[in-house]
Amino acid sequence: MAAISVHLAKIREHLQEIKDAIAIGIESRPATIGFHTTSCAIDLLEMYLHKTGKIQTGAQIKHEWFKRPKQWQKIMPLAERHLQVIFPNKNEIFELLYSLEENRNKLIYGSSTKNQIQHICITFEQYKKLVGEMLAEEGEQIEDTNP
Repeated sequence: MAAISVHLAKIREHLQEIKDAIAIGIESRPATIGFHTTSCAIDLLEMYLHKTGKIQTGAQIKHEWFKRPKQWQKIMPLAERHLQVIFPNKNEIFELLYSLEENRNKLIYGSSTKNQIQHICITFEQYKKLVGEMLAEEGEQIEDTNP
């Protein structure tokens, strides 16, 4: 399936950029971390949903859908409106995506603190582990196992 191989290439590129930014120092690369963690998270979810047939090949997920809904909000959250599919760990995945999206613009466009950058890195690792395990159950490995 072509979409899976395209997603896998993008995911590995994002992961390499994140790894390089961490090696250089997170405080000197907040925009890189903000961009690549959110982009990679979306590619991981798209890959999983394509692999499991929950969304059609070519369907795209937008990071803007993951703005945290307000408690008083009367309409269904954007993510729920656009992704009306059922999959394992959906609530946990959405919660992690909401957290990543909340901090994305601060890291990319604004001034961010070391704590905010660390929070994004930790949240992304939790997300990557969760979705990575789900992909592994479907026979897909996101990390390159070759030395």
